[in-house]
Parts: sequence; structure tokens; C-alpha cells
Amino acid sequence: MGNIPIKGYLLFDFSLPLKDPVLIFSLLLFIILLAPVILRKFRIPSIIGLIIAGLVIGPHGLNLLSGSLMVNDGSSINLFGKVGLLYIMFLAGLELDLNEFRRNRSRSLLFGILTFSFPFVMGTWVCLHLLHFSLMSSILISSMFSTHTLVAYPIASRLGLTRNKAVTVAVGGTIITDSAVLLILAIITGSSKGQLNQAFWIQMAISLVVFVSVVFWGFPVIGRWFFKNIKEDNASQYIFVLALVFLSAFMAEVAGIDAIIGAFMAGLALNRLIPHTSPIMNRIEFVGNALFIPFFLIGVGMLVDLRVLTNGTEALLVAGTLIAVSFTGKWIAAFLTQLFFRYSNLQRKVLFGLTSAHAAATLAVILVGYRIGLVNVEVLNGTVILILVTCLVASFITDKAGRKLAILEQDLLPEITEISEKILVPINNPHTIEMLMDLAIMLKDPRHKEPIYSLSVVKDDEEATEKVQMSNRMLEKAIIHGSATDNPVKIITRVDLNIASGINRAAKEILATDLILGWSEKTRPGDYLFGSTLGNILQDFWQTVYVCKLLHPINTTQKMIVVMPNNAELETGFPHWVSKIRGLANQAGAHLHICCSLKTSKAFEQELGKAHSIPEVYHNRFDEMEDFLVLSRSITRNDLLIVISARKSTISYDPYMDIIPGKLNRHFQQNNFIMLYPEQNVVENGGSADATLAPIQEQIENFNRLGKAVKRIFRPRPGMPEETRFREDDSVNPDTSGQDLP
Repeated sequence: MGNIPIKGYLLFDFSLPLKDPVLIFSLLLFIILLAPVILRKFRIPSIIGLIIAGLVIGPHGLNLLSGSLMVNDGSSINLFGKVGLLYIMFLAGLELDLNEFRRNRSRSLLFGILTFSFPFVMGTWVCLHLLHFSLMSSILISSMFSTHTLVAYPIASRLGLTRNKAVTVAVGGTIITDSAVLLILAIITGSSKGQLNQAFWIQMAISLVVFVSVVFWGFPVIGRWFFKNIKEDNASQYIFVLALVFLSAFMAEVAGIDAIIGAFMAGLALNRLIPHTSPIMNRIEFVGNALFIPFFLIGVGMLVDLRVLTNGTEALLVAGTLIAVSFTGKWIAAFLTQLFFRYSNLQRKVLFGLTSAHAAATLAVILVGYRIGLVNVEVLNGTVILILVTCLVASFITDKAGRKLAILEQDLLPEITEISEKILVPINNPHTIEMLMDLAIMLKDPRHKEPIYSLSVVKDDEEATEKVQMSNRMLEKAIIHGSATDNPVKIITRVDLNIASGINRAAKEILATDLILGWSEKTRPGDYLFGSTLGNILQDFWQTVYVCKLLHPINTTQKMIVVMPNNAELETGFPHWVSKIRGLANQAGAHLHICCSLKTSKAFEQELGKAHSIPEVYHNRFDEMEDFLVLSRSITRNDLLIVISARKSTISYDPYMDIIPGKLNRHFQQNNFIMLYPEQNVVENGGSADATLAPIQEQIENFNRLGKAVKRIFRPRPGMPEETRFREDDSVNPDTSGQDLP
């Protein structure tokens, strides 16, 4: 098509390839939308659909678009394609289960060595003896066999296999192979230029040390500071993360390694700061899967030129040899890994599928070799065919085996109890909504489909109608925040005589299993006689209760310190709250430091070991609850303190627990902390003699507190300022969701 003129003016340029950016972007978006939908009807993975679409519209097909990953021409498809490749590597590092990766680092190292060595050795022999290339050319081409691109990783991510051992090992092995290959490439390039001297090695070593230090030490410090200070601006948080990713990629290139290694390392560095259920993680995955990664796959398809198959038998022979050596070497590595670590056949197939695709790194190696004269045009064309075939085969294998593996893993999971998990979050302070909702989302079991319940209780007075309307507007913020993480939120508004009664009624109506309350530093005079709001809630609600003071985002937590009383393991709710603490530690990427007696510590570790993914655990022996004050000397603002408390007359109850809230408020003012009350069995607790006397004992204690308060009022201490003279009492009442309760 040519130009279409009207009255002497150029209306639009329809010449091929297309040049108008609006039309190009529209075409790409429709391809991203329709190609997977159409090919899904034929049971073809969406990744393959995008690669084929790139082949059709590219310069070697209909020539609708120019530019590709093959040519550094600054075109939009080239830019977005490179961004997509970096995004895939960044997501691989971000979604990696670091606890599982740490336990399997030796496996990743062994697999990386195997999946590098076998293709490299086989390729070198074939290139020397069958294709009759020189030694340097053979080494360069065989290094291309050793590398691989995680083209099929989005399939594993979509199927929920990112924490499977085979996927973890594959991702770890990718870094080893790509680093080794790119190091070989740098050496060959330096050798061809005559720069392979002592200065070359010193410069490379220093640059690598500086790069790794900045990324793994500097990025977490900067990220933790940023997330603490920019709490509510989600757009700024996303841009900040993206900026660090591309800064790391650029620094990697300056250090002499490929940008994809830098993107992966940025993912590892930020892994502990971005929980998998957080709004920022949801945005990262959404933008990548919707735009950047599809652009990369289309760019891969645009590389393919099927016309090379008609250029004679030599091109076909070279292409066939490259494909055969590549698949054979990768399959042997996956098979030996299966034997060594006793993986299933499905895991071996997923491992092979993830590591058999060749794309960007492979092309980079061959293009460098072509420029310096070590590789001829037949090898270049054969590599293009290799990219197409390996990407298609890898996607098919990963998709087919991954689906079966995902179903098998789902069947092996423990059955969900008949009573669904229901988390209730009473909210009274609009400033604490996001942090309390984040905590609820991190505690929620993803297998349960129940929404998170957000509650507002309004006192029944003449202003109740106005307050209900204000509460509904406030709770809309909770719905918006939950939807950002794909977690449904259901709001509840209650009009009742008091806060505690409204919370208890709502909890009973929805059969809540977990109750998350905010912290209140206010003490009301009536609390001495009638009991605090928290006390009234605990008297009627026997499920797990979390009373939280959250000053900083939970994702900035470095370690979680859990203080447990003696006999905590004998409580009914012990397994439940241990699983919640484990999940919270995994989400926040934090270490666990448990402070308790030796017997309780063993029970905790045994219960923790029932899970698949376990955080690092450190033990501190605390035989008495009073010992927890020692922690105030060493705890930092990046730590989360969790104190396991208990209701009165229960097995693990200690009288010292009554003054713990005041101690927390006084000695841990700058820290996040949670007081956790485990689930109790109402029948067992109510049937004991101590429980029968508990109401009478509680009333006596209330009167004693009241008497002490009166004495303090009439006996002011000399020398104290007037405004603090009557505030000696060390008891502070945790209350519902905020510090502004009436």
C-alpha cells in the first residue's frame, strides 16, 4: 500500500512497515488480546501464539512492523522487548521462595553445572569434528547451547508452580549458566581485541564486587527506607521498584555482565520487601503479564526467518545439528538431576521445559560472534531456527507437564477444614485501614475463598445515622485496598450500645476465626470497674485475636520476635497461630526469633516443620514472661515483636500478662508489635473450677485496681509536672482498631 493523498495533503501513511506509533501500538495490543484466545481453542499455549504472531507480522513475514530484538534500532518493539526480557528475570527473582532456595542452593549449583557442562562439551565436540569449526568458534557456539532463557516461566507462574523444587532449581541454574556463558563471551571478545591481560581481569573483578555489593546491600536499605516513608502512594512505589530494576540492569552491563543478570539480582534484593500478596506485587505482575512480557515474546517471533530453510542443505544441516545438540544436552542434565534428587517424571519434564528454550542470551552470543568473524551466516540462520523450535517445544512441555504437576500438588495439600477461614477486621481509625488490611491479607490462607470482613461499629445514639454514613465511606477504602490484591472485601456496619458488643455480635454472625484489632493507648475511667473493650471481647470471643500496633509497613520487617509463655503449646489454638506466624514470616521475608522455654521451643519447631516452606528460625531461651523486656535493648525499628498472651484461667495464663500492654507501650514505642490471644475451647475453659470462679476473681481485681487508682489520685508525687502527676498506672488498654476511639 502507498500513501493516500486528499486535496494535496497526506492523510495517512499506510506504507509498510507501519510507522505511525498509534497504529503500531493498537496492532500490538490486538495481537496480545486475540492471539492467545484464538490459539487456546487449539490447545496451544498463549506464549506460542505470541511468538507465531511475531513471526507473521515481523520483517520476515508480512512486514507490518520493523525492528526486533535482533537489531538495536531504538524502535518501540525493540525497547519493549528488552524490557519484557528483564521483566521475566526480575519476576523470577522476586517470586523465588528464598527459604526454599536457601535450602536447595546446593541443588541449584549442581544443576547449573550439569546444564552448562553437558551442552558445552557435546557442542564443542560436534562443532570441531562434525561441522569443522575452529576452536574459538566451537567454544563460542557451544556456550550458546549452555545458556537458556526462561521463556516458559510465565506458564509455571500462572500454574502456581514458582515454589516447586524443580522450578526453584531451574531458576537458580539459569543464573549460573548465563553468568558462565556471558563470562566466556567477555573473554572471547577481549581475546579477539587483544585486551586479555592482567588489567582486564582486575577491572572485571573489581566491577563485579562493587555491583554485587551495591545491589544486595544498598537496594534493601534504600527500599526499606522508601516503603516506610512513602506508605500510601502505590504509583510511586511501583515506579521506584521499576527504577531499581533497570538501574541494576544498567550497572550489570557496566560491570561487564548481561543486563538480565542485573534484573534477576534486583528481584532477589527486593524479594523480602515485596510480599507476594501485596498491592505492589499485584501491579508488578499485572503490568508485566499484560504488556512487557508479551512484547518480548512478539519480538522473539520477529527474529525468525523461515526463508533460511530454502537457502540450501547446509543451512538445514547446521540448524538440525544445533537443535539436536541443544535438546540432548539439556535433557541429559534434567535426567541426571532427577536421578540425584529423586524428582518425579513430571518435575523432570518441567525442569527440561524451563531450561530448553533459547532466546535473548543465545542471540547475543551469536551476534557477537558474527560481528567479530567467528560465526558465519549459516550458523546465524540456524540459530534463528533454533530459537523458534526450542521456544515452541519448551512452552508445550512446560504447559502440559506443569498442568499435571499443579493438579498433583493440589491433591497432596492437606484438606481444608469444613469451617472456612473468616478474618474480621474492625476499623475505627481511617489512618490504620491499609496496614490492618495488609496484615489480614498476609495472614489469609489463599486456598480459602472467603472475603475479608471489614467492620465498623457505631454507638446507638442520636448521631447514629450520620456516623453510619461516615463509616460506610471510610470502609470503601478497605474495599479499594483489598481489590488491589485481588482479595474480595465485604463491609459490615453495626449499630450497638458499645464497641465490644458490636464486634462480638458481628464475629458470631459470620463465624469469624480470626479477629484483628488495632491498638489504643487511651484508658477510660470506667475500664477499672467494667473492664476494657478488649477484655469484654475476649470474654465472649474464643477464637484467635490479634491486637496490633503497626507504625511501619510489615513488608519492611527484617525479623519477627515471638515471645511465648510456658505451656503455650498446650492451648487449643497453638497449631493455628503457628501456621499464621509462619505464613506472615514468609510473606514479609523475615527471620523468626522465638523466645520461650526449651519444651515450648521444640513443640513450636515441630509444628512449624509440618509446612512446605519454613523461614529461618533462631532460638532464645526465655523461662519467664518477664524476660521479654530484655528485648527492648536489641530490637530495632525494622523488627516485629509478637507476644503470645492468654485469656485468664487458661493453661498458659500468667498474671504478668496483665501488665504486658503497658510494658509494650512504654518500652517499645517505636516498634511494630502484636499481642496474640490463641483460640480457646469454650467448653473446656468454662467447665473448670477456676473458670467458674473467674468472674468473681475478676470483679475483685477490678475493685482492687479502682482502690489503687483512688490512692494515687489523692497521693500525688512531689516534683512531677501537673499534666503527668496522676499517670503512674502501668496498664494500658489495647482497643479496637485505632487510637481515636471515644
